[in-house]
Amino acid sequence: MSRESLRQTFGEDAELYDRVRPTYPPRLYDDIARLLGNPRRPRVLEIGCGTGQATRPMLERGWSVKAVELSPDLGRVARAKLPELEVITAAFESWPLPAEKFDLVLSATAFHWIDPEVRVPKSADALRPGGLLAIVSTHHIAGGSEQFWMDVRDCYRRFTDDADETPMLTAEEVPQEDSVEIDASGRFGPVVVRQYEWEQSYSAAEYLDLLSSYSGHRALTSERRHRLYECVSALINAAGGSVTKRYLTRLTAANRLNQPLASS
Repeated sequence: MSRESLRQTFGEDAELYDRVRPTYPPRLYDDIARLLGNPRRPRVLEIGCGTGQATRPMLERGWSVKAVELSPDLGRVARAKLPELEVITAAFESWPLPAEKFDLVLSATAFHWIDPEVRVPKSADALRPGGLLAIVSTHHIAGGSEQFWMDVRDCYRRFTDDADETPMLTAEEVPQEDSVEIDASGRFGPVVVRQYEWEQSYSAAEYLDLLSSYSGHRALTSERRHRLYECVSALINAAGGSVTKRYLTRLTAANRLNQPLASS
């Protein structure tokens, strides 16, 4: 399945996505606020708001948020939850930027779905000079129910074609790809990286619901998905009925320069 087809799968069950997708550590927003400085009511453009997991805390801080969301169904749920939010249903790549410039462009666990040729330069174009680009990524890292994460790989070997055989990384080992891309653009000042590690426990049913919100699992045939889920569920129940997943939330941020850096 193509990248474009995969990113379309998120809206197939918007209510499930809203119910199971994790939110973000409060310290993330404290750090973004410090990096923004002191705009009284920052103007925010959010790329890929989903159903508002990262949006609500910004609105609660009094920030003015405009969101661009590809999925009409995810956007519908976000509007219903957050009536003060303006959601534009569009692909960020083709959406015409408004004349207004933003203090903050933020994308939470969505930036990697945007065309790499477009995402950083267009974000820079959307920002006022000195405005902040904040990319929030989420990674599954070593820790939590470690034996389960080793054992579950066999389920993926048996029932999928793309089992991940790479060792589980620590937070320090996760590549900083967003930082490299921002630096290479020449449109931003020094990159700031902040990391937040946390854990979430799931029952078997809760974890299967979470899996069903991921594009790769939704793209499986119903037969393969059913057999994979049986295998995963059996492992969780054999381990005592719950599994703990360790997450890394990473903030990669940089301020837009007044002028692009000269090419060397």
